[in-house]
Amino acid sequence: MAGKAASPGTAVLLVTANVGSLFDDPETLQKNWLREFYQVVHTHKPHFMALHCQEFGGKNYEASMSHVDKFVKELLSSDAMKEYSRARVYLDENFRSQEHFTALGSFYFLHESLKNIYQFDFKAKKYKKVTGKEIYSDTLESTPMLEKEKFPQDYFPECKWSRKGFIRTRWCVADCAFDLVNIHLFHDASNLVAWETSPSVYSGIRHKALGYVLDRIIDQRFEKVSYFVFGDFNFRLDSKSVVETLCTKATVQTVRAADTNEVVKLVFRESDNDRKVMLQLEKKLFDYFNQEVFHDNNGTALLEFDKELSVFKDRLYELDISFPPRSWVEILITPACSGKL
Repeated sequence: MAGKAASPGTAVLLVTANVGSLFDDPETLQKNWLREFYQVVHTHKPHFMALHCQEFGGKNYEASMSHVDKFVKELLSSDAMKEYSRARVYLDENFRSQEHFTALGSFYFLHESLKNIYQFDFKAKKYKKVTGKEIYSDTLESTPMLEKEKFPQDYFPECKWSRKGFIRTRWCVADCAFDLVNIHLFHDASNLVAWETSPSVYSGIRHKALGYVLDRIIDQRFEKVSYFVFGDFNFRLDSKSVVETLCTKATVQTVRAADTNEVVKLVFRESDNDRKVMLQLEKKLFDYFNQEVFHDNNGTALLEFDKELSVFKDRLYELDISFPPRSWVEILITPACSGKL
């Protein structure tokens, strides 16, 4: 997903993408994805561009290292990007570190016409002029031009090795300072658990993690500036409310595992109409019989169930959602920004 913001004469393009699947089939998926990305760049013609990636390198980072190098080289040397004479690339490649690895990748491209661009050094606490193209990888914790953290394991104990966290950089463009935060929040581990309460337990975990990030980027260590938070929030519609609305008159059949008696499936049937199956719910399955409800008018009828950001309404402003509810990826900004740099 892309979002655009601009100050007079300076076009800024913010792009975020969970790219994990690109490394499963690099020959096909990467080529198609890059072609679409270059088209977005051509359409918007930004002066400053940020690309925030999550799950960079895919599920098996070590096996994908060669594909990662090829992907980065392609981005930096492509004819479509030749007018971007300066770049900064930050890749978390420290996949052997359970304590630190986030699988985040942040790319920043500066057009040759853009003058006097500065990036903040968090260690020296001063801005440094950006020149040339530089790539930083492996142990980003020692890189002074960013802040990076992985969320504590106790935030999501169900996952033995979570890779969720954030990377923060600070920039000064056209005398306007702002933070860009690449973030990856926790997913729903089970639809069966998610629908039990409203809001779900997973929603509470995401709230905790996002609150932690916001507290970090507005604390007293550095001067406060406007901030853009964009990445894979893993926000979900409120499952319990959605199911109860879609299946108002349904009866529920519970299917349990024979050996453990654990609930493995819920089947919602119409009370009449020959007890037609309306919804099947499993750990990783949400199969509703009428898929049009999720796509009609880009699913706007379901926006009333998109509640996860409401607790942060005084700290973040969300751009309008204009796409169907699948894996919703967000771009959020501090209210003071109002979409402008």
